Amino acid sequence: MTSATPHRTRADHKRQYREQPRRAGVYLIRNTVSGKVLLGSSMNLHGPLNRHRFMLDIGGHPNRALQEDWRRLGPDAFEFAIADIVTPQDEEAGPHEDELWLLEQVWIERTSPFGERGYNLHPRIRDA
Repeated sequence: MTSATPHRTRADHKRQYREQPRRAGVYLIRNTVSGKVLLGSSMNLHGPLNRHRFMLDIGGHPNRALQEDWRRLGPDAFEFAIADIVTPQDEEAGPHEDELWLLEQVWIERTSPFGERGYNLHPRIRDA
């Protein structure tokens, strides 16, 4: 019996990815054992969480404390989540950087991701 849905090619997947609307927002990686978080933001949330997970999996994450906890506790001790998405005032223009900056400030205050409570090393949390 054959499937009615044809197999999608790699090119189909790439095209679908490129056509998805870009969403700006704040994400976090939470250590479910200690409660520590790494807070980040991006004008394009499609990639950062996958990039962080990949870097942790290969042992090459630049945040040494996060990498050490990942190695010691394993991936099941971490949760990756989009915390909030910018809702642009002008839907057609899309999100503006100042709207994302305001959202970042709310989440920095809410999570205090520095020192004992987090993995963030500086107040700038936006991905380049």
